[in-house]
Amino acid sequence: MSQRAMTPAEFEQALRAKGACYHIHHPYHRAMYEGRASREQIQGWVANRFYYQVCIPLKDAAILANCPDRDTRRDWIQRIQDHDGAPGEEGGIEAWLRLAEAVGLDREQVLSQELVLPGVRFAVDAYVNFARRASWQEAASSSLTELFAPQIHQSRLDSWPQHYPWIDPAGYDYFRKRLKEARRDVEHGLRITLDHYRTVEAQQRMLEILQFKLDVLWSMLDAMSMAYELERPPYHTVTRERVWHRGIAL
Repeated sequence: MSQRAMTPAEFEQALRAKGACYHIHHPYHRAMYEGRASREQIQGWVANRFYYQVCIPLKDAAILANCPDRDTRRDWIQRIQDHDGAPGEEGGIEAWLRLAEAVGLDREQVLSQELVLPGVRFAVDAYVNFARRASWQEAASSSLTELFAPQIHQSRLDSWPQHYPWIDPAGYDYFRKRLKEARRDVEHGLRITLDHYRTVEAQQRMLEILQFKLDVLWSMLDAMSMAYELERPPYHTVTRERVWHRGIAL
């Protein structure tokens, strides 16, 4: 007997069930919101996550470039403005730089990306390259880890001020901003996904795409765990210097 396609409600439930693999459950993130992270671990996370932040508009621009539907482009372009900013207003990238300063990092050093670990860079680059090569629907749907994002932003707003009084509260503006934006993006992304994936094969493909995105986020934290928890940064057996590449095009 052949397997039937899921109804839209069943498919949405299957997508949401993937939240069990969201990086809020990674030991590194649990340590941060439980107050067990060191200053270096918080700073390492902020500096490395910045690379993800600056690459999100590249991912969204790739989706726009591949999308022939004008109405979809009109909605999706808002995501680029959310991060890059629009005339007369700052975006999420600037808010993240203020977070970096709030945790004691140097703005120019963060902008230089010299602290970005190879594992983080490779994971994020894989995500951007996927968006460039996939269909616009698949690339758009890969953003649905936003289903789980409000929870992770709220966990930081709830716990970080209590556990890390040394962080300037002005740095939390990014998380507050994304609470509203992520909910709006989820509504749009879900609509695209539920409309597009209607066969058994397509729905299974989408679940694999969402797992890929979850793998990207989890792998980023794996790299940070090695460097900042286990004190085994890249090339630790041969040098204490940061000798890894810093963004050369490959």
